[in-house]
Amino acid sequence: MRTAFFHDERSFWHGGGNYALTLPVGGFVQPGGGLPENPETKRRLVNLLRVSGLLAEIDAGSAPEASRADLERVHPASYLDAFKAASDAGGGELGLRTPFGPGGYEIAALSAGLAKAALFAVLEGRAQNAYALSRPPGHHCLPDWPNGFCLLNNIAVAVRAAQAAGLARRVAVVDWDVHHGNGTEAVFLDDPEVLTISLHQEWNYPLDTGGAATRGAEGSNLNIPLPPGCGEASYLQAWDRIVAPALARHAPDVIVIACGFDASAMDPLGRMLLGAEGFRALTLRAMEAAGQLCGGRLAMTHEGGYSEVHVPFCGHAVLEALSGSAIAVPDPLGATIAARQPDARWQAPVAGYLAELAAEFGL
Repeated sequence: MRTAFFHDERSFWHGGGNYALTLPVGGFVQPGGGLPENPETKRRLVNLLRVSGLLAEIDAGSAPEASRADLERVHPASYLDAFKAASDAGGGELGLRTPFGPGGYEIAALSAGLAKAALFAVLEGRAQNAYALSRPPGHHCLPDWPNGFCLLNNIAVAVRAAQAAGLARRVAVVDWDVHHGNGTEAVFLDDPEVLTISLHQEWNYPLDTGGAATRGAEGSNLNIPLPPGCGEASYLQAWDRIVAPALARHAPDVIVIACGFDASAMDPLGRMLLGAEGFRALTLRAMEAAGQLCGGRLAMTHEGGYSEVHVPFCGHAVLEALSGSAIAVPDPLGATIAARQPDARWQAPVAGYLAELAAEFGL
């Protein structure tokens, strides 16, 4: 079996509104730039995979849209109806920073379908692991309110579909996007069968969620808010000290990663310091945990990441690790990012904080 990779050109045709970064244009906010969530980060990743030859080594393809039944396991009919009506009428915006154009509903359903296909490929034994290049992203979308570029909760739709099909019961979702995965947390907060873990920059986005005190049913939600400026050593320590033992305690049937690349040192919406090698190291740890706990069953779904230059190299490193390929594309910004890593004096207080947090979580 090989690594499966799900993507579709149609998802790159999702359109945003008249924004300058995250601000609506108007008043003193001049037009220009658009939303940072744009197709180029993902399209350039596919291009890099094609040029390097890695795309030919993995099983790449598309998938059907998530069905209405799939979506209704997570989102109420009233929300889906309003979204579809606005989409058919030419587009609009139903939440916070979630503009879409004509056909936006179908593209969002396709994005959720890619996530579902990746999870099903792993659970049905058709792939050793899988990656879904979903767009628009999903982890901020609440059941009845979209926000933060997210219109449907892709991972939640995939997980509920897998549970409904009898392919998995206990699931673990680890979110390393730089922003708190508030939507995924909200969907599963009262479900002890689904462990949700979010590593994120503290109080980046949203401003009112992501605190470590939010624990969910039977402690099945763990938030690991990290101070701005954390480097790769702190992320890996967070995994080793908290994520890995929490996964072992939960004993999942499958591990799902919400793979955001906005913890990149080059991201305009984050203040973290990861490079491609940091994302590779996190992926290898996720693979190790899946190998130990659930027969290697690991599916990853693309979330944020807004540096058009850096995201492709980070994504390529992740897919190199997933596939075990000998093809290597070095991070051209790697030396610069390595030189910016916090030294031991700055890592020490974060290590102490993580130890305290682990104790609070009973790990």
